[in-house]
Amino acid sequence: MKKIAAVLMLLAALLAQASAREITDMAGRKVTIPNDLKKVYAPSPYGAYMMYAIAPDLMSGLVFLPKESDKKFLPKALLNLPVIGGGPGLTANPEMYVKTGTQLLVIWRAEPRPIDERTTATLDKLNIPYVIVDATTLADYPKAIRFLGALTHREAHAEKMAQAAEKILADTQAAVAKVPPNQRPRVYYAEGVDGLSTECNDSIHVQLLTLAGDLDVHRCHTASHMGMEKISLEQVMLYQPDVILAQESMFTAKVYSDPAWAQVKAVREHHVYLIPRLPLNWFDRPPSFMRFAGLEWLTNKLYPRQYPIDIHKETQKFYSTFLGVKLSDQDVAEILGQ
Repeated sequence: MKKIAAVLMLLAALLAQASAREITDMAGRKVTIPNDLKKVYAPSPYGAYMMYAIAPDLMSGLVFLPKESDKKFLPKALLNLPVIGGGPGLTANPEMYVKTGTQLLVIWRAEPRPIDERTTATLDKLNIPYVIVDATTLADYPKAIRFLGALTHREAHAEKMAQAAEKILADTQAAVAKVPPNQRPRVYYAEGVDGLSTECNDSIHVQLLTLAGDLDVHRCHTASHMGMEKISLEQVMLYQPDVILAQESMFTAKVYSDPAWAQVKAVREHHVYLIPRLPLNWFDRPPSFMRFAGLEWLTNKLYPRQYPIDIHKETQKFYSTFLGVKLSDQDVAEILGQ
């Protein structure tokens, strides 16, 4: 009996080795993961949104439910998933990992610093392998996309996305470079329903403005990751931006009829643009791969002669490549607010 038990244990060990593989994550950690992944969870919007694009069929759950208006623009594999929550140290229920059969966690690191000890301790207690993905800037995304493609055995699909992202970066940067710095439009980023929250120019939340020519009029050092710096209308008037990018439709709906805002150049010249956000924000909150679509849209808005793309066709192409969704002309008009 002892010999039989020993043989069974050996076979079990060999089977476990055969069904697992060791990978090196983007933090340089050696991690043993199941070779045949079926359930993966990313406990933050950063990672979850990227998984929407790379392997929605492998996701075990969602950080939060999508809005009804978003659903038709998302992969169908996502629509019936349970909500697990916001991840270790936030709101996720560890029991949900077991209930959903989660085999691997994808931890997205959006800032160039190690994950804090408290989060690491929480992750270690879960007894579920996890990989760290690094993507601080948009330039980091192609590498992260390729890593996740290899992780999930979606290499060809990921390569197509990575190449599309690289082309958008290269083409938009070439267009911006054609315009001398002193001829580039100055941009105010209006957050909140009153338009009087914004971001310092060094914030993670305005990377697109940096890529579009370092255009943010609000020059300061970000006080915290959350941002949303309060500002007065008087200060906006002093800035006299050429363009206003707005997050809230309630703001854009009233700004042109508000006599106070009429004193701002961008408002007088009707250069206030509402940022697209279906199904995910194209600019910020949270920053995601959708910013590649946002970078195309923004560069075309600001430099139409240097970057004369057909934004309707490019939007259809982007959603097909990254979300596997085919958009009608009416869908595109809805997304772009036209």
